[in-house]
Amino acid sequence: MQTLRAEALTKTYGEKTLFKDLDFIINEQDRIGLIGTNGSGKSSLLNVLSQEDIDSTGGIVTSKTYTIGYLKQQPELNEDLTILEAVFAGSQDVFNTIRRYEQTLENYSNHPDDPKAERQYLDAEAKMNEEDAWNAESDVKTILTQLKIDDVNQVVSTLSGGQKRRVGLAQVLIQSPDLLILDEPTNHLDFDSIEWLQEYLAKYKGALLFVTHDRYFLDQIANKIWELSFGELFEYTGNYQDYLAQKAERVDLEVAAEHKKQKLYKQELAWMKKGAKARTTKQQARINRFNDLKENVGNLQTEEDVDINLGQQRLGKKVIEIEDASLNLNNKIILSHFSELIQRNERIGISGENGAGKSSLLNVIADKLPLDSGTIEIGETVKMAYYTQQTEPIPDDKRVINYLTDVGEHVTDNTGNKISVTDLLEQFLFPKFMHGTLIRKLSGGEKRRLYLLKLLMQQPNVLLLDEPTNDLDISTLTVLEDYIAHFSGTVITVSHDRYFLDKVASRLLIFNGNGKIESYVGLFTDYLRKSADTQKVEKKKNHEQHLTEKKQEKDTSEGKAKKKLTYAEEIEYNDLEKEIDELDGQISELKEEMTHLGNDYDKLADTQVKIDELTRQSDEKIARWEYLSEYVE
Repeated sequence: MQTLRAEALTKTYGEKTLFKDLDFIINEQDRIGLIGTNGSGKSSLLNVLSQEDIDSTGGIVTSKTYTIGYLKQQPELNEDLTILEAVFAGSQDVFNTIRRYEQTLENYSNHPDDPKAERQYLDAEAKMNEEDAWNAESDVKTILTQLKIDDVNQVVSTLSGGQKRRVGLAQVLIQSPDLLILDEPTNHLDFDSIEWLQEYLAKYKGALLFVTHDRYFLDQIANKIWELSFGELFEYTGNYQDYLAQKAERVDLEVAAEHKKQKLYKQELAWMKKGAKARTTKQQARINRFNDLKENVGNLQTEEDVDINLGQQRLGKKVIEIEDASLNLNNKIILSHFSELIQRNERIGISGENGAGKSSLLNVIADKLPLDSGTIEIGETVKMAYYTQQTEPIPDDKRVINYLTDVGEHVTDNTGNKISVTDLLEQFLFPKFMHGTLIRKLSGGEKRRLYLLKLLMQQPNVLLLDEPTNDLDISTLTVLEDYIAHFSGTVITVSHDRYFLDKVASRLLIFNGNGKIESYVGLFTDYLRKSADTQKVEKKKNHEQHLTEKKQEKDTSEGKAKKKLTYAEEIEYNDLEKEIDELDGQISELKEEMTHLGNDYDKLADTQVKIDELTRQSDEKIARWEYLSEYVE
């Protein structure tokens, strides 16, 4: 069994200790979700494990053949290569093997009479066979297709940031390392790609360590949760739901133990104040215990919830009205005669295909992008805040508290009480010692949290959120969800995060590309389920149509060599459709069962074997039914 063992890992960043003396083991088939607040050191721990960070202390023990693949939040790709070349540009053995084979093949083609060139080519061909590298290019194309990248010859420099992340994801997936490390793998993926990635990782043979904000993804993939908090690593068994229950129990026990410790400290302090002297060995031991207790009491650190309790201005009846809007960008239709009435207190979620224009619609609403035609009217009482995917430029030498005092020294909460900037910062998990910190010392997630706080300090009554889950930690998202639930204004959110959209949106606009926008009332997961059912019906309809056309074509071109079915074949034909439906029903039930098996990989494997066998039987019966159907009168 391939394992990775960490011993006393420690990482400091300036004056801050991110983690200290961490010991753990990662085994094969571990599916570890790493969570923690922004700035707690999650990405730093990933960098240390992948040996990208050499400034940490401690040790990592693996076998000499142990391999690690790492998807960073910002993949490092050669901008001059094509997508396919960039994917194969890694240093992994399989990539080296493919490149060597291509080089020797070209040399041998140019010098077919050279024995040395022939020998090198044959050696390279044998290596391709040995490592099963022939399917690598085909596998890459399959992965890229599932990640919605179709033109593998496109140059990397022409890709968007989201497309580059998907290319980076394809690169690490094709490596099939012993340990696959993924930092926010669902960022910039639409729901079809996320669904595919879930299925891919569920079957992955190696170990997986990943950071994600997607709580549905955590529930589906993780069999362990690691929480990085105040420099310590807490390990939990199970998925995200299991973690929530186990963490609550752990915190309750720690709080109870701290309360007991403080009670004992008060008793011992009273004894010491009486003038206790070390006249006996027992008294000296008690004094020593008091000194130890004094050092440890009051040191319990727990993560407080981020509390967003801000008021907002009254919102009138008229909010946003879009009439007959059309917009083209880069020869692509974004909006086509689009009309929409957005009312007070609405919760609208926007999702759909990447590049279809979701963010562009927010830019139109925020008056950052003009329409080609049509109108958009904003109500007079609207006070809008727009949380964009890119944080506004912040001077690195500006201090945290000064960034907020540019908005004001204080704000009012929803009961009319004043809240100081200092109190707001503490509520947003910026302790007092960080208030004077230079912004350049903050992590990327901390900067995003600070940016969100500044927007909410403006006390808007219309909130535009563009992919907020991409950079905020789960605890901040949880409180943002609660804030939106109690927000007496209108919220419009662009996201692919199923959990987040289920919590914050009651109406959906689904961008299907080419200006086609579908409206749906209800939860996002209900929409996805309904959409999947519709696709299944459409697929069956297309299959039946194909069979009909095939039968008509055969009748026209060849006639019927076989005139009609025998009596036994008629009975078989009549039973086959029912048998196929029963098999498909069993397959659907087993697939549904798999979604509830969590981390029981033995049962998952057994269930997959059953599904494969039932699928084989169904395919055979469908083939037989297709054959017999050609002779039904």
